[in-house]
Amino acid sequence: MLIVITGDGKGKTTSALGQALRSCGDGRKVLMLQFIKGPWKSGEDARHVWPAGFELRKGGLGFVGILGDSLPREKHAEAARATLRQAQDELESGVWDMLILDEIHNAIELKLLSVADALPLVEYARERKLDLICTGRNAPPEFLETADIVSEIRDVKHIYEKGVKARKGLDY
Repeated sequence: MLIVITGDGKGKTTSALGQALRSCGDGRKVLMLQFIKGPWKSGEDARHVWPAGFELRKGGLGFVGILGDSLPREKHAEAARATLRQAQDELESGVWDMLILDEIHNAIELKLLSVADALPLVEYARERKLDLICTGRNAPPEFLETADIVSEIRDVKHIYEKGVKARKGLDY
């Protein structure tokens, strides 16, 4: 099953993590690969709180072109391509019941990957009857058309609008 979680609101990764928790609670094995989030620590990095059967790997090098990013764009693209290859390898391994491609939509929108690069992975997961969750703003139309479930997280109100910075453990 392909689940797409998209939109401009807070909660796409959080929603995917909730699904992972539910799946692990049912004895399933879940791998989350993050395409954008890089070396800085976020709450989901805390391995001591992970449920049995869950693993998270960061493939990204951080936010692209913002928040002080000075890496060449090609380095970000190399990291995204490596993360996509890792996803393919993990799908083929047969170890996982669910794979979460966190912020893959962002990697596509930033042109670090193309839709043509990612769609074969989506189709492969479908053929293998593996649950696949793809997150990020601006999901490509091809993902929306192919998906079994699409959830859009809409920004109604956020404290950022008042100049409040992101809080560790709540926003990241």
